Amino acid sequence: MKKLLIIFFMIPIFGFSQTTEEFDFIAPYSDGYAAIKKGESWGFVNDKGTIAIDFRYDLVLTETNGNKYPIFKNNRCLISEIKKGITYFGYIDKTGNTVIEPKFLNAINFNNNKALALGILKEELGSNDILGKNVVSYRYFEVIIDTDGNVDTYLNPKGINVVLDKEYLKTPPEITSKQISNNLFVVRTKNSKWMIKSIE
Repeated sequence: MKKLLIIFFMIPIFGFSQTTEEFDFIAPYSDGYAAIKKGESWGFVNDKGTIAIDFRYDLVLTETNGNKYPIFKNNRCLISEIKKGITYFGYIDKTGNTVIEPKFLNAINFNNNKALALGILKEELGSNDILGKNVVSYRYFEVIIDTDGNVDTYLNPKGINVVLDKEYLKTPPEITSKQISNNLFVVRTKNSKWMIKSIE
């Protein structure tokens, strides 16, 4: 009889794994995970309703159906980090580990294992002997990256000059290119027109 009572009381404990916490917002599922909000921080629950990624402040929100919340696409979720007053973007996986370090000036969610991002190139121009400093120049490029953060394609090979200073770069530069199908991207030209690029 004692064994039967122990089993009876254990069933409710093991039969339900979802959290009993209250949240300020619960998003629809995307890629098997749903974003949850508590205060100003966000986390994720898995398809069993268990908190899979604890609450944090670096998740990037995506506007979806009139709401803004973080999402997973292709097992990646956007994060951001502020370094010297400038925001950089990277990605975590479904364990919450950073798999692509925040190094892009802007980035969007993955689609078909590709994402658009703004990659930075640093060029050494020489040195200033009076100030004792190297003279450097920065350019950013609209690039297509894979789920490991490797650059597959440069969409604007000439790039755009940028000053990496918080006084000049108060908000992330805009990504103007768009993915219109699995392998087709549209790129804005200097004449403010559009060109289609096929990526294999």
